[in-house]
Amino acid sequence: MTATLERAAVAPAPRRTARPRSRNRWTVLAFMSPAIVGFVVFFGYPLIATAYFSFTRYDLINAPEWIGFDNYVRMFTSEPLVKVAAWNTLWLVVVLTVARVVFALGVASVIARLKSGVGIIRTLCYLPSLAPPVAATLVFSFLLNPEFGPVNAFLNFVGISSPLWFSDPAWSKPALTLLVLWGSGELMIIILAALLDVPQEQYEAAELDGAGAIRRFWHITLPTISPVLMFGVVNSIIFALQFFTQAVVAGSVASGSADVAGSTKILGFPQNSTLTYPMWLYTQGFRYFNMGYAAAMAVLLFAVSFVFTAILVRQMRRASHVEEGG
Repeated sequence: MTATLERAAVAPAPRRTARPRSRNRWTVLAFMSPAIVGFVVFFGYPLIATAYFSFTRYDLINAPEWIGFDNYVRMFTSEPLVKVAAWNTLWLVVVLTVARVVFALGVASVIARLKSGVGIIRTLCYLPSLAPPVAATLVFSFLLNPEFGPVNAFLNFVGISSPLWFSDPAWSKPALTLLVLWGSGELMIIILAALLDVPQEQYEAAELDGAGAIRRFWHITLPTISPVLMFGVVNSIIFALQFFTQAVVAGSVASGSADVAGSTKILGFPQNSTLTYPMWLYTQGFRYFNMGYAAAMAVLLFAVSFVFTAILVRQMRRASHVEEGG
């Protein structure tokens, strides 16, 4: 009797059947189904369709005609405006990324050191980012108007030769950069939150060791908020690669071709200096109805964005690994 009880006590527990696991998987998939369906319908299918159309001649009316790599060959050999648009976009990627991150970091650093009125100043710096891109560009076009804009009036008053801004090929892209910086309050708020999260004990210890403000910023602040800065860099690069609305509105207003409905016949004014890659993609697809060629341009834009993001994320992970002593 005792031996029987001991065997019963050490007997293995019965195995769970596969049905509960399968039921749990179907439950998880049921909760994830809205996200999965949305990803497939709004990202997966358009991406596959765009890749297919990029190898065809398609005008949105007739059936697609398979032409292989002709669209890509045309893009790299016989399309001069693609090179102009790519150069303008590359300029915006480099300048906008650096200027946007540095400007947001500078403003956030100043706000983080304020003792009073922080809420009001933070709100004033963030409000421009809430303005719609079209409205913000219209306001900026008025402020930088060469004839009656208040900015040029002030520059003339103090004896500085005022530029033509959006009407000058040399100043059109810097004017767009100023417009983007004016609306970079969202990134500023994110960096400000990261700055306020830096442990004060590290600053105090470094100050006791004789480290000045610059050394504390370089050796404590920047390494601590580096993931947030990397996010700002990636976000700014993607933003610059997709730069479209502000360039279209600014060029239309400066050229005087915008009508009440908001359409325009002149893109890239002045002298194609504001012609970005997405703008030329839109022109090919929806003005000239070269949808196959526009799809090839979209595939190339997606590939470049993916490569930029992958390289930056890899570098960020490597830097984090080195800091942790790996």
